[in-house]
Amino acid sequence: MVNYIPITVLGFKKLKNELHSLKNFKRKKIVNDIKKARAHGDLKENAEYHAAREEQSFCESRIKEIEIKLSKMNIIDITKIPNKKKVVFGVTVTILNIISQKKFTYRIVGEDESNFKNKLISIKSPISRGLIGKFVGDIAKIKTPNGIIEYKIINVNHI
Repeated sequence: MVNYIPITVLGFKKLKNELHSLKNFKRKKIVNDIKKARAHGDLKENAEYHAAREEQSFCESRIKEIEIKLSKMNIIDITKIPNKKKVVFGVTVTILNIISQKKFTYRIVGEDESNFKNKLISIKSPISRGLIGKFVGDIAKIKTPNGIIEYKIINVNHI
């Protein structure tokens, strides 16, 4: 049984671009760095050589990791799903903290795409889990380290 990993179209493109860059540019640069370092002689005391080999190891590990993830990904294009004002994976949701009256807007994305500074929250985050399945106007109770916080769902966009 394969556990599919949800990802947005943009997140999938970014991951594919990273893989392309690693395979077609980074790998070649590392191979050249290793050749140059080997030309310096004794490999036992050659810090440039060991650094390049370590970088090669990291690069190959990341390539393998991305390839495995891509094989398990389920690309979800939220623009092709009818907007029923329900919070689902890929939507941009605006919520209101009931107590502070502060509004927040987040996009619910896959784990590889999440970036809190850019208001991209992981589908596995507590706030996403609390919002998923709710509709505009509903109150979501989110468990936080500081207790339960209630948010009213103000808007749901499929962008």
